[in-house]
Amino acid sequence: MLDPCIKQPKSLKLNVMDKLKTLLSSSSFAGEVDDSATTLDFYSHDASMFEIRPKLVIKPKNTADVEVAVRSVSELKKSDKHISLTARSAATCMSGGAINDSVIIDFLEHFNTIGKVTSSTAQTQPGVYYRDFDKATLKHNAIMPAYPASRELASVGGMVNNNSGGEKSLEYGKIENFVEEIEFVFADGKARTVKPINKKELDKKMQQKDFEGQVYKQIYELIEANYDKIKSAKPHVSKNSTGLSLWNTWDRKTGIFDLTQLIIGAQGTLGFVTDIKFSLVPTKPHTGLLILFLKNTKELGQIIPKVLEYKPATFESFDDKTLMLAIRFMPSFLKLLGLKKFLHLIFSLMPDGLQFIKGIPKLVLMIEFNGQSEDEVRTKIASLHSDLKQYRARYEINGFEETPTAGKSEKFWTIRRYSFQLLRSKVKDKHTAPFIDDLVVPPEHLPEFLPRLDVLIRKYKLAATIAGHMGDGNFHIIPLMKLEDPRDRKKILPAMKAVNNLVISYGGSLSGEHNDGLVRGPWLEALYGKEMLDIFRQAKHIMDPDNIFNPHKKTDAHWDYSFSHIRSHF
Repeated sequence: MLDPCIKQPKSLKLNVMDKLKTLLSSSSFAGEVDDSATTLDFYSHDASMFEIRPKLVIKPKNTADVEVAVRSVSELKKSDKHISLTARSAATCMSGGAINDSVIIDFLEHFNTIGKVTSSTAQTQPGVYYRDFDKATLKHNAIMPAYPASRELASVGGMVNNNSGGEKSLEYGKIENFVEEIEFVFADGKARTVKPINKKELDKKMQQKDFEGQVYKQIYELIEANYDKIKSAKPHVSKNSTGLSLWNTWDRKTGIFDLTQLIIGAQGTLGFVTDIKFSLVPTKPHTGLLILFLKNTKELGQIIPKVLEYKPATFESFDDKTLMLAIRFMPSFLKLLGLKKFLHLIFSLMPDGLQFIKGIPKLVLMIEFNGQSEDEVRTKIASLHSDLKQYRARYEINGFEETPTAGKSEKFWTIRRYSFQLLRSKVKDKHTAPFIDDLVVPPEHLPEFLPRLDVLIRKYKLAATIAGHMGDGNFHIIPLMKLEDPRDRKKILPAMKAVNNLVISYGGSLSGEHNDGLVRGPWLEALYGKEMLDIFRQAKHIMDPDNIFNPHKKTDAHWDYSFSHIRSHF
């Protein structure tokens, strides 16, 4: 049944999108509806290598609008099984999670209010850019540290839906560690608060005679019936954004049932997040960076465990191709940073010129420490520096309270954070093809894994940059390809198979931060097995029985569909 506030359309000859527009205009829906050619073209891309043109874009103004949209699509689903809704905000998703051939629901336009912020928590809507959210929390000397490298471009809603992480994940973990509660629109078109509950509260929920009660009861029963299998299925890596996090949803030992954990990282396939309450951590006023220039990766076997002994805040890396890309397109940083910060970047890089004259390093390693005093940071860095002196490490101190590019070490962070943006915008004859862009292997395997990975990259002649989170074993490999060229397109599947199978053989995960989407969804069976994939599908059906939300991702992804939507023109 339709919601009583929605009037039935008069014409039965309308196509399904016209029917949806009529339903929305006849209801209390206050947002915008747009199917202009310009708009549909704009929403046909995110940061992935895929292109799918939607049929309609809606921009809800509030949670009530989202509820109306979900109920309307649910009703129309009875006559047209292909209609669906896909959430989108900043569209920085690299796996194709924010595009769809039906209806896009844009949260960036109106869901951009930051609510109450304290030194320990912050309330925000999903369409808020992280850069703005960060400014608001820093006023309270606090931070939500699970931000990605695209922190200047990403929205917090996308970060939650992808279970994002980044340079601080080694110290603090991912988004899943910082979501206290959410407002969530379920498949029945009703928004409810979702947060961790104890077993007594869970029992009460399961007694409810409504869709929410049904969800809690069936998800709990699904996990209980497969408890050991689900717990053992969790990848043994420090970060993972693949599958559905059933292993974090119910824990017998703690007696806590947390449906937010299932929703986080589900990529909008289970429903829509309309408000988020994050926990925050205090900022540490002083940071210092130790830089290592490596001529080859053979020494990683000794370096990685030694560095991790010191428990650094971050342990990052980027390769020679990333460095040369930054040098080649140095003028582009002027537009990205502004004149003052650009000039600082240029002058700060000058002392490194002598280092580069001796030879471009194969890898640049960035090891950061933080603390309450400069002496504390200096002591940590000096000690590690002494232990690594045979690798010609050098260190620089950077104050947290200075502007983002004011510190001596910020030049390296600038190269690391902006590399993908440069790839997307500046290499005109080739295009970014992120299909092996987020692999994770346990760090102890990196000395053996990275050379084998390099062999595969050379075998398939992939011109690729490599940057990553060395401490987590999480690497972002972004090939540059002519996707409109059939010869390059033919490389994608065999190269992806070879790399993914290598990752799986080391007990890794295919995504630590960027999620499944169109590119890795088809690989869930290879990663988890048929039985676990079926459990994922059961969870999806419980939460979204009519498959309203973001199809062709996660549990119903198929490579034939994904491959057919790889971009062929730019």
